[in-house]
Amino acid sequence: MAISLLATKTQFSRRALLLAPALWVAVELARTRISGFPWDLLGITQVDNTALTHSATFAGVYGVSFEIMLVNAAIASIFLVRREKRKALLIAAFGAAMVLQAGRWIPAPPASSDHLALLLQQNVPVGEGENWTREYFLSTLKDFTALSLSPPPPTLSGSIQGLHPDPIVWPESPAPFYTSDPFFRNAISSLAKQSQAWVIVGSLGTRSASETPEQTSEIYNSASLVSPTGEWTGRYDKVHLVPFGEYLPFKRVFSFAGGLTKAVGEFTPGTSHAPLQAGTTKLGIFICYESIFPDEVRQSVAQGAQALVNISNDGWYGDSGAYAQHLRQARMRAIENARWLLRDTNTGVTAAIDPYGRIVASAPRKKRTVLFAPYALASETNFYTRHGDWFAYLCAIISIVFLGWELLCFLFRHEVKRNHGRRT
Repeated sequence: MAISLLATKTQFSRRALLLAPALWVAVELARTRISGFPWDLLGITQVDNTALTHSATFAGVYGVSFEIMLVNAAIASIFLVRREKRKALLIAAFGAAMVLQAGRWIPAPPASSDHLALLLQQNVPVGEGENWTREYFLSTLKDFTALSLSPPPPTLSGSIQGLHPDPIVWPESPAPFYTSDPFFRNAISSLAKQSQAWVIVGSLGTRSASETPEQTSEIYNSASLVSPTGEWTGRYDKVHLVPFGEYLPFKRVFSFAGGLTKAVGEFTPGTSHAPLQAGTTKLGIFICYESIFPDEVRQSVAQGAQALVNISNDGWYGDSGAYAQHLRQARMRAIENARWLLRDTNTGVTAAIDPYGRIVASAPRKKRTVLFAPYALASETNFYTRHGDWFAYLCAIISIVFLGWELLCFLFRHEVKRNHGRRT
């Protein structure tokens, strides 16, 4: 519709095609900031193009989307110019397209790693809440702890061989792991002390450790941090909850649907993207759905995160292609902020991702296992991390100005025609 408004009878090709890339980015920003569902933005398709995605460190994923649209607009313009000019434009446009895609075959420089993490892939079936008896709960917790303490021997090489895994990460999980449950707390504290490692564990956070799950008034989708001494030292509460999944928006509107309000989770949103302090290391945490929001992940790195940790329960996607799309979006967050990413999921894909978005190590899907994940820490920040979505907002401002001007011109022309009709 926006392109149609810009497509006047006299200057369709020049005005509309020139502004198409900016309009596209403006719509993507609106999907992120207004609709709240920026799933699989156009730039995500190029996550394996290490040369092209380098622009994301300057303008975010929106900059990559802009580049793709710019080349496509140039190709479209070929069919709107005089025939004698088409050959030169065709060569230039397809040449630009080939240059952009050549980045898929240009290797990025190696990313060295000097740390090792242990990521537990739980493979807990989704939607089996009725099976969580106390006996089943304790046996599952025992299995997870044993696997974390005595994993299969790793196949490692280079500088990370022989490193002590730290942290140990457990994913977002359908298991009822409440932070106020003493059985759960004691098991995780014991794991941290026996392994002499920091532990990050997906859990259902409650407002007070003294509250039982039955008594608590506020529940959070959380990642808890436990020190090697067994102390629960920090917690990240998921800020961006999933509408109709983790909370019900517009409760008054949907108050008539009692079944719906009971089926939807009633989590309380967190309020901060500040990284968790694990000794001298700052870890930026984001949970599941938050990986699709560029600015929210950026905030933790802007506040000092030296590496990123994403815990997720991709079991909700089943065997659809959504789990792979989710992985690509998480990889783009690593690229944008030039940080190693430890991605731990319930059913897969669990992976170590380097600052160029490359998967360095991964575990097979739908298998209860652990992954020894290499990573490194970084403290410097790039332009995108410091300044955020400036490019997307610039595109939005340009689009609004031109659309507003065209709308005013349209109204003016309409008024002139109406006045002319009255005179005649």
